[in-house]
Amino acid sequence: MTSIYEERPWLQHYPEGVSPEITFPSMTLGEAFDESTDKWSRRTAIIFYGNKISYAELRDMVDRFAAALSSMGVKKGDRLALLMLNSPEYIISFYAAAKIGAVVTPISPVYVSSEIKHQLEDSGAETIICQDILYEGVERSEVPLKNIILTNIADSLPKFKKLMGSSILRGVYQKMAAPAPEIFEKPGIMKFHAVIAQHPPIPPRVDINPEEDLLMLPYTGGTTGPPKGVMITHANAIANVHQIHQFLSFLKEGEETLIAYMPYYHAAGKSVAVLIGILLGYTQVTITTPDLDDIISSTIKYKATFFMGAPTMYEMLKDYEKTDRVSWKKLKVILAGADSLHDETVRDWEERTGTRIVEGYGMTETTATTHMDPPGAERYGSIGFPIPGTLSAILDPDEDKFLPPGEIGEIVSSGPQVTPFGYWKRADSTQDCEAFINGRRWWRTGDLGRMEEDGYFYVYDRKRDLIKYKGLRIFAREVEEVIKTHPNVKEVGIVGVPDLKVGEYVKAIIVLEGDARGKVSEADIMEFCKDKLAHYKIPAMIEFVGEIPKTDIGKVSRREIRDQVEED
Repeated sequence: MTSIYEERPWLQHYPEGVSPEITFPSMTLGEAFDESTDKWSRRTAIIFYGNKISYAELRDMVDRFAAALSSMGVKKGDRLALLMLNSPEYIISFYAAAKIGAVVTPISPVYVSSEIKHQLEDSGAETIICQDILYEGVERSEVPLKNIILTNIADSLPKFKKLMGSSILRGVYQKMAAPAPEIFEKPGIMKFHAVIAQHPPIPPRVDINPEEDLLMLPYTGGTTGPPKGVMITHANAIANVHQIHQFLSFLKEGEETLIAYMPYYHAAGKSVAVLIGILLGYTQVTITTPDLDDIISSTIKYKATFFMGAPTMYEMLKDYEKTDRVSWKKLKVILAGADSLHDETVRDWEERTGTRIVEGYGMTETTATTHMDPPGAERYGSIGFPIPGTLSAILDPDEDKFLPPGEIGEIVSSGPQVTPFGYWKRADSTQDCEAFINGRRWWRTGDLGRMEEDGYFYVYDRKRDLIKYKGLRIFAREVEEVIKTHPNVKEVGIVGVPDLKVGEYVKAIIVLEGDARGKVSEADIMEFCKDKLAHYKIPAMIEFVGEIPKTDIGKVSRREIRDQVEED
């Protein structure tokens, strides 16, 4: 029997002229890159702090680097680690690896040596391309590597800015030092652009099956164990580019300008900048670290048409004094992804700029995107509905059965962007995420949500963040949304604290606005919640802090908060 989800009630709201079906060519990412660089050869592909790199120049460097990697013995199926900040070198490395059939495993720049060690060993990478200031973590990991290729942030800067390379780094990166020049005397350690200069732009021909061969092995954070590698194919990536392009059909190939500050190693940044930006002929303004002044000035100077940010970026921009300098209404799309977007942030942004934020939703296991708000028909709090070629549903979290519209369960997705093989060397984890109903394979996201009768989807929380008080369910995000509306609250994180009698109490970790610190009490917060939340949802414990732990892309890290609570 066909479920309501398979009948796709969201089609009544689909953007005019957009087909819900998707067709895409069976081709490798390297072939798609060649098509794009042939078509847009004279167009600027990347602007890096004033340095403009055309698609023709990008193609030349990619082909040379692919030839270089091949000469080092890197072959189809080999894992190639990228530990880099946003830069032209990242894009060059990514597409060079794709051309020779190597599998890219991107590593977060904020990882410490033990985390780097796990990913290198688990993935089996023997070659790494690394930002020189991040190399110390690799060295400390003590993982034996055959090839280490280092790049400096100044490598692609304009000549007059090369001496100022460190000035474009922000925060912790500015305090990091590159290794001494003598390091290049060691066997197997090379300079990125020296390697490129030594090889002709003639990459080897490699037979790659887009549906079967892996393109990348990104790692997704673990809560009950170490991060797991997700097996993403060439076909997954090609499909997701076509799906997003078809849904946002008002964006034109070879015409858009994208602000690319979202980390390239992350699914959201990789999807929008590294994949969509390059394969659709956009010009991307690459920003290494998210400095508000750089972002605003670049948006103005280069007349950006496409802006994407994590919710924390909009939270900062909506209160930033220079935000009004940008004519936000002139942008074609303002997109949010990588984390839940609070209603309060959306409303404040709309009031400040007169524009709406379009929310996208997805995960590493779905290449990037499965759902998106339809521009012009957004709903507060909703992630919209499935993009072309995608089905989504709400399942019982514990059984492979559909729940009716309006009921809260686990969000599942099915489509050509979903990993066909699951987790690398984690068959049990893969099986836990798969559901088979009506002959279709669905991927369990781990997110709890619901679908309205008319097809709009809403996300509540991660399954692991659900708080249970005397058998009653409490969604951390719901409590956060309420407390966030308090005029003196800057940030908030909600977690459950185990208790033998009731199961879990609600605890709130709160950062107050600067002028409210010492003036707002725990009792004030509890009183504020009384007419907005059921009594059992009101935090029983409140702690005021100067800073809330966050992940490397700015999400509130409930895992770290829980760890701190347990230590206390």
